[in-house]
Parts: sequence; C-alpha cells; structure tokens
Amino acid sequence: MNEWVTDAPTFAVVGKINMGKSSVLSTLLEIDDDKLIRVSSTPGETTRCYALPLTFDDKEMIRFVDTPGFSRALEVMRVIQDLHGEGTPDRATIRRFVEEQLEKGEFEDEARLLEPVVEGAGVLYVVDPSKPLRDAFVAEMEILRWTGTPRMALLNEKADQSDRTEEWKARLGSYFNLVRTFNAHHARFEERRSLLKSLLEIDEKNKGRIEQTIRLIDSEWEQRREESAEFIMEFLAKALKHRETEKIDEKEEELEHRKERAKEQLKKRYYSSIATLEEKTYRKLLKLYRHKLLKVELVEEKFHGVDLSSEETWQKWGLSRSQLAIAGGLAGGAAGAAIDIGTAGLTHGFGTVFGALTGAGGAFFKGDSLPELKITAQGVTFDGDRRKALIMGPPESDNFAWILLDRVLHHYQEIVTRSHGRRDEGVIEGDGEGWVRRFGRERRTLVQKWIISQLKGAERSFDPEVFRELLSVLSEVEKG
Repeated sequence: MNEWVTDAPTFAVVGKINMGKSSVLSTLLEIDDDKLIRVSSTPGETTRCYALPLTFDDKEMIRFVDTPGFSRALEVMRVIQDLHGEGTPDRATIRRFVEEQLEKGEFEDEARLLEPVVEGAGVLYVVDPSKPLRDAFVAEMEILRWTGTPRMALLNEKADQSDRTEEWKARLGSYFNLVRTFNAHHARFEERRSLLKSLLEIDEKNKGRIEQTIRLIDSEWEQRREESAEFIMEFLAKALKHRETEKIDEKEEELEHRKERAKEQLKKRYYSSIATLEEKTYRKLLKLYRHKLLKVELVEEKFHGVDLSSEETWQKWGLSRSQLAIAGGLAGGAAGAAIDIGTAGLTHGFGTVFGALTGAGGAFFKGDSLPELKITAQGVTFDGDRRKALIMGPPESDNFAWILLDRVLHHYQEIVTRSHGRRDEGVIEGDGEGWVRRFGRERRTLVQKWIISQLKGAERSFDPEVFRELLSVLSEVEKG
C-alpha cells in the first residue's frame, strides 16, 4: 500500500461523520475552497482519503490526510476482533482488515480511513463534545488505540457547546497520547500555531521537521503583517492627497441650483474615489490572508453601510476631541491639512460643502456638525483649454484620516481573525469597535505628524518610524 505516508510527518484526521474533520483541516491549512477541502453539513461528503500538504517553497513540510468518517465502528471492531482471535488486536491485524475490506467493500469507509494509519500516519481524532458519548465513539477510540500510532484527540468546540466536555476529556485521556480543544470556526493564528506545536508532543521522531515548520509559519505571518502595514500606509497616503476636479462655466457660477448640482456631483465622485481606494486595499488583504469566500462590497460614497458624509460616522470613528488636541500641532493644522490651493478671487461663493469648522480649532467639531470638505475654484487646463474648475478635498479636519485608519484597522481584524473553516460567504462589515481611541499619547502624536505631512502633499508616504508603530498596532489588533 504505502500510498499516503512520505518522508514528511503525516497525520490522518479521523472521526465519525460530521464531527468537523474537514473544518479543522481548512482552518489549519487556510483553505476556504470547497474544491480543495469539502466542508458540508451533508453526512458523508468525504468518501475517500485526500492528501493535503502544508508546504513552503514547494517543499512538503507536514502532510495531513482528510479521511471518510466512521460509520459502523461497533461492527468493524467486532470484525477486527474476530480476525485477530484471542488477545488484543494490533496494527498487523488492522492492516489485514484494511486489505480485505478494500477488496470486498463491505466496510469501505473504515478501511479507507485506517489505510494511512496502518501505513504509519499519526492520528488526529476529531470529536464534537456536545454529542453524547455513546458506545460507537468508544469503539472508534479502541480501534485507533489498537493501531499503536501516535494519537491526539481534538475536541472541536462549537457555539452550542454542552456540559459534556469533561466527560469526553476523561474518556479520551485513556485512549490518546494528548487531548486538546480547538474551535475550527473561530480559531485565530495563535490557536492554529498552538495546535501544530502540539504535534511535537505525540510525534517526537519528526521533531526537527515540525519545529522548522512552526518557524516558517511564524516568519510568514510576520511578513504578511509587514505587507499589510505597507498596504494600509499606501491607502492612507493616497486618500489624504486625493482631490476631485469638476469643470464649471459662467452659467453654473451665476445660477445657485447649478452650483449646488456641481457640488453634489463633485462630492459623490470624491467619496466614490476614496471608497475605491479602500476596496483595493481590502482585496489585497483578502488575497494575502488567503480568503476566497470573504467579500468586500462598496457602493459609491458608502463604505460597507457607513457613510463618510454622515454625522454618525464622525461621532463613532476616529479620535475624540481631546485626543485630537493632545496629538499636537493642531493650532495651524487645519489650515495646513486643507491644502489650500488658493482661489485668486475665483471662488464666486462656492465656499464649502459641509458645516464649518472654526478658525484654529479645525481639529474640533462644532457641535455635531461635519468637518469641511473644501471646495475652491481656480483655473485648470482641460484638453488644452484653460477653464475654471471646482476642486474638492481633502477634508480640513485631521480626524478624517483617523476615521480612515480606524475603519481599516477594524476591517483588518475581520480579515485576519476569520477562520477558513467557515463556509458562509461573509461580507466585511462596517460596524464594530474602533481602535485609534485606544492609542497612547506618543503613538497618536507620531501618527498625527505623518498625517499632517501627507495632507500637505509629502512626496514620500513611507516613514520607517510610523511603519514600525503600525506593525505594533496590527499585532494588537490580531489579538484583540
């Protein structure tokens, strides 16, 4: 036989039908593609063994084998006992059972799931501790004990968890080298890493390879975090420097309703452009963290149901008024952040779109009013023709940048903590808890300086000090 076991440490994931074997594998290997690992509520979806390697640089570091579920364990146990005769069955007897059943097909599921085990694979036995501990489960444990292979039992905890966990742990401890809990639908990076590390406790002969795999996983995760920080800084820099331009003519200057219509068109384009930048960032993050089912949906000025032009958004996200003040440099910050282009007498009453901010207090809200989106009029060349144009953006309030940062951190957490064992086609949501108000004074001040520089049109968006601080923030968000 020897089809399943290679020089890489190999572990067969076994258990009764619908215990969550495939979900565990999906989470461990970061695969949410049903074409590669089928996760379904339909009993018996996995009907044969599938080798699923954990690879780095095309090298197979650890091999997992997804197996069919036990379906007739009590009958199989009796057949194996009869096949062995007196005494306790061993791996040789179970190998005979596998060979015979693969030919006859009467207990094909059990034969297929035991095939990689008798070839030398370790066992990850997955159970749902909310289920009653029946004789059939004990039969499964006994059969696996007879194989003599290294064995770990995995309690796949679910939301509807009952009080049977301790009963399961007590029984499993008699049959397995190690018992661990794991929630395949909610496990984060640390839980995945911890489970892989547990393999060392049941398979010391492959200690070197497993330890190397964990080092590679750690390194890869750090690299992803660094790339994420770069994506976020790039997004913020582009958003803060972005402006939209709309041509105007003399009729629009003279008629109030045309002025208002031009303003609305410009506002819509501005927010739509910011939304597009944000969407591109999230798509990069989804690809980086190997999510195919998690989606991002943006509609014009609305960011996942959160409207950046609404008062609610400005009250919920970003820094508080006192925090903005403490960040420093705000007395002249509003004027600098607005990047006043200079109107040369061409504004003609266009002014601003949203409620005004007051003088040097540009970082503060005036009551509950919205920060300004500056609109100026000046000469701009269109297709070789010098025309007057309205120019919008960025907002005068520094808090606009903090709102963007707050939201991207929230969505980063959604992406980085979503388990691949889930198969619902989730959508990144706009609701949730903000992060930037938790920043300490030094962190706020550092980021604020960088924000101001970007609003003023700094050529370089990358700042090593801010980058390092953002890495620390992302690490905190991951654990959050």
